[in-house]
Amino acid sequence: MSKTTARPTSVQLYSVRDAIAADLAGAVARVAEVGFTQVEPYAFHERADDYAKAFADAGVTAPSGHAPVIDAAEPDVVLDAAARLGIGIVIDPFVPTERWQTADDAKRLADRVNELTVRAAARGLRFGYHNHQWEFANKVDGRAVFEIFAEHLAPEAVLEVDTFWATVGGADAPAVLRSLGDRVVAIHVKDGKVSGDIATVLPSSESALVVPDALQAAYENQTPAGQGDVDVPSVLAAAPQALRVVEFDSYSGDVFEGIATSLAWLQENDR
Repeated sequence: MSKTTARPTSVQLYSVRDAIAADLAGAVARVAEVGFTQVEPYAFHERADDYAKAFADAGVTAPSGHAPVIDAAEPDVVLDAAARLGIGIVIDPFVPTERWQTADDAKRLADRVNELTVRAAARGLRFGYHNHQWEFANKVDGRAVFEIFAEHLAPEAVLEVDTFWATVGGADAPAVLRSLGDRVVAIHVKDGKVSGDIATVLPSSESALVVPDALQAAYENQTPAGQGDVDVPSVLAAAPQALRVVEFDSYSGDVFEGIATSLAWLQENDR
């Protein structure tokens, strides 16, 4: 398989989290063997030494990474780890639905992102947020609360739009991407069924990593890109500037085969 694609393509290592937990270096090496030269690690500050060695050994880079920064008592720990690992874009992946209910909620979160954006910039980094479905499903006067949040962001703050979850939340993901323009520096490319438990069951309010059984089962209906309900070609066309990041929340088959199939589809169709 070719290791090049028409546009920059990465993979969220959360997709292979069980393999990461068992053998981080081996999992990163296997992702590289699939054909990815870029990865997006999660909670990278907790295992910075391990990630640094694994990336060097596998010959991959991490242009972006996920970590809980918005609620961090010591965000500098995360930002320093990002700078060390060469992660130029730090993304907070999760603020639960309870804090996305009102316009004041949206402004409060935007203010915090703006504050962290300044702190990140002092290290030459960019900072932003990654959505799930509730930021679009939750409405304020008929508008998605995410839209209000985006309006309050400083120009330097960035976004990684999870196009699957935006679709699950009822948004027209390509229209969202077009409206946000260059603020969108990365997109999560995933596909699958967008109705049923996947749309209605939420993770815990403490962590996106705590997943109820019904939601875990619904995750397994996710598919490689181009095989589900998301209009992935229109998503890609709407954000030509964005880093493509393949992700599965879970997968009923071999997840390494799933990410390989998504990469092959992108190599063929994302031109």
